[in-house]
Amino acid sequence: MAHILIVEDSQTDAYIIRRILEDIGYKVSVANNGEQGVEKAKELLPDLILMDVVMPGLNGFQATRRITKAPETSNIPVMILSSKHMESDREWGKMQGAKEFLIKPIKPDELIKAVKRWLN
Repeated sequence: MAHILIVEDSQTDAYIIRRILEDIGYKVSVANNGEQGVEKAKELLPDLILMDVVMPGLNGFQATRRITKAPETSNIPVMILSSKHMESDREWGKMQGAKEFLIKPIKPDELIKAVKRWLN
């Protein structure tokens, strides 16, 4: 069973995403901010990371860069899920190492399709 780490400061968004993924059989862990996300990525070595962008402290772009540049976590794909929807945000996210950039609120079928794309 694949393990997914959600890095999301909104408890509501984290709950919704977690339920969608657990309902189809994935193991899910949650980090509440970017710093915790980087720490948990190194500790848990999940198969995939879903990263919010707008968070207090270390934002999702910074956390993505740290995760994708660190030798121990560089092989973990990071997908950004964000309410920021400018093309420049998408490009900046990919420059930080994100494999994909999805816009919130995300439709469950769109999330599942994207997750399966990176885990299969």
